[in-house]
Amino acid sequence: MFNHLLRGAALGAALAGGALADSHGIALYGEPALPADYAHLPHVNPDAPKGGRFADGQVGSFDSLNPHILAGRVPWQLRFIAYESLLGRSYDEPFTLYGVLAEAVEVDEDATAITFTLNPDARFSDGTPITVDDVIWSWNILGQEGANGRYRSAFDRVTAVEPVGERGVRFEIDAPDRELLMTLGLRPIMKKAQWEGREEAFFKSGTTEWPIASAPYEITDVDAGRYVELSRDEDYWGADLPFRRGTDNVDTIRMEFFGDATAHFEAFKAGELTTMRETNAAKWARDYDFPAVQRGDVVLSEIPHQRPSGMTGLVMNTRRAPFDDWRVRQALIEAFNFEYINGVLNDGANPRITSYFSNSPLGMEAGPASGRVAELLEPYADQLLPGTLEGYELPASAGEASDRGGLRRATKLLEEAGYTIGDGGRLRDPDGAVVTFEILLSQGSSEVQSVVDIYTEALERIGIEPTVATADSAQYKERLTDYDFDMTWYSWGLSLSPGTEQRLYWGADGVETPGSRNMMGTDDPVIEAMVDAMLQSETREDYLAAVKALDRVLTAGRYVIPAWHNPISYIAHDADFRFREDRLPIYGDWIGFQPDVWWFAEE
Repeated sequence: MFNHLLRGAALGAALAGGALADSHGIALYGEPALPADYAHLPHVNPDAPKGGRFADGQVGSFDSLNPHILAGRVPWQLRFIAYESLLGRSYDEPFTLYGVLAEAVEVDEDATAITFTLNPDARFSDGTPITVDDVIWSWNILGQEGANGRYRSAFDRVTAVEPVGERGVRFEIDAPDRELLMTLGLRPIMKKAQWEGREEAFFKSGTTEWPIASAPYEITDVDAGRYVELSRDEDYWGADLPFRRGTDNVDTIRMEFFGDATAHFEAFKAGELTTMRETNAAKWARDYDFPAVQRGDVVLSEIPHQRPSGMTGLVMNTRRAPFDDWRVRQALIEAFNFEYINGVLNDGANPRITSYFSNSPLGMEAGPASGRVAELLEPYADQLLPGTLEGYELPASAGEASDRGGLRRATKLLEEAGYTIGDGGRLRDPDGAVVTFEILLSQGSSEVQSVVDIYTEALERIGIEPTVATADSAQYKERLTDYDFDMTWYSWGLSLSPGTEQRLYWGADGVETPGSRNMMGTDDPVIEAMVDAMLQSETREDYLAAVKALDRVLTAGRYVIPAWHNPISYIAHDADFRFREDRLPIYGDWIGFQPDVWWFAEE
């Protein structure tokens, strides 16, 4: 069942032609920035002292330690700190990978195959060597039903997985796609012997069976729903790898869970947590003058970044009426008084998200599409929504509580779509039914609740009386997995190197397949075409044009009512918890920056 892609024979001499030379790393375009003999990543402190206890907090709960399956709620950090992959990502480059479990990587010239050579020193935490069988088993198990969609999306495109000698493994794919080949090096490698013969247990794993992995940290203490603790493995096999020097500096990582945001913040103020990430500029200015800050025990750091804004806001489920009509979606966007809401909640400090890749070189440009972007979109002109080619901008208000202009525009759009105001001032659809829908929120999201409270008041003025429902983290996750919602608050983090994950985010397979991130239910062949163009780009210029074109199609699709983003990350932290302020990675404080490259001062 789990080896249907394995031919079972090594390639040997078949690899002699048509391949690039072994390399210490691989970049999406061009060559890796670091040479083969690099000493360490540029944004780390190679002399950072080891020691200390890092305590992180988050709102919610958990009932599983397996981040690779759909079932259960998992501390999200485990995906990055409890497992290793063949390659590791440098967050100081758009998309470049360097060797971790693999000491070398080789890509065929036609970008249809990649070969990894395992480091002979690679070991699991129990001291057993990592083998090609572990790599192949890990690939196969994550292609089965029950695995997270982030892994399954690539499964159908890989046509063969086979051993190459004692330490090599080769993946072949159905069409040239360098980015897909690279992502194969980022999949977690698990110990086959832990699960073989009882794979059903892998998909049901809760908190009682801990993973045997190869990462610098291993789980050492768990209280289900309350905390997970990991300890640095003193015998970690890869401590001297260039990719690991200056990283993984703390001895203990503890992830604490809280019932709501207030309890989380109070725990930080009391010194129970090491860091606190603030996303609200008004709170950052108002609420971070407590005694520990005044004493200098807590430091307030503002860390800039160059990554895309991503998309955060109220997503509309187009699988359901009335959200399947773009005019209704635009009307709901018009009714959202961003400037007023931003003023109330953020003192107007946070800029609005203007597109999915805004705040980066990948974002669509204002005004009509031109150049290569226009060339990509024009063949689909008759399928594009208004604004895609011509240019699309979000509405703006004067920031007052009542945005009459926005409500008038919303009403006009609804009338064009066949909606009318009936008895009692209620909006009715073209069939005469009263229009209502549910806004689903996660329990404990007080800031989002404030946004929705203001928004629903505006909706009532155009005849819509939505209901607002809150669900605990387990129910919320289940409903999102099954797309069982009308409108909800959601966030997509996007990188400077979008690739095959875009299919998982917006691809047609996600309309019905549970567990994708296509929350809005997009089923648009133009989106598929732009993703294809992006993945098949042979030059950096073509790649940028394809992403900008994709950004236009998504934004003009009017699937989300965008909120705000932070071009600067606000992090309050223990004064002894340090990072290299003189050399920040281009991704700022994103995944891969905290806590692994931070350290505690020796004093």
